[in-house]
Amino acid sequence: MSAFDPRTVLLARHAQHIVLIHFPIAAFITAVGFDYAAQWTKQPMLAAAAYFNLLVAAAFTVPVIATGLVAWQWALEGQALKGILLTHLVLGVSSAVFIGVSCWIHWRQRARAGALPAYRLPVEAAGVLLVALTAHLGGVLTGVSGS
Repeated sequence: MSAFDPRTVLLARHAQHIVLIHFPIAAFITAVGFDYAAQWTKQPMLAAAAYFNLLVAAAFTVPVIATGLVAWQWALEGQALKGILLTHLVLGVSSAVFIGVSCWIHWRQRARAGALPAYRLPVEAAGVLLVALTAHLGGVLTGVSGS
């Protein structure tokens, strides 16, 4: 098959997960950067940018987890996960939870029109660390990162 054949791109056993995962990673890390900058500069536009990036990141976690589970079923035919792959799954779900919690904190604040709680910053920082570790293990699994 050709690399430009649509069937190669759309029907590869795990290609969709690998392509989609970059959106929530980029949106979440960007959101956290905007949020820290908003906290430091007190600029409401930066806080708004953080909020909307968090919404994108949270929304994209759903198809990312779904395509990851589908890739597991197709590539491994539903075999029990172990080792790096199991760790990647656990960290991936944990990352999605941290992204969702971060988004919820911002959403709740906007609904109440109050100040953002200070505890959100360590939550977001922990989320970035989880996302980075999950991404690294994903890179190891695909052969992009060295093992």
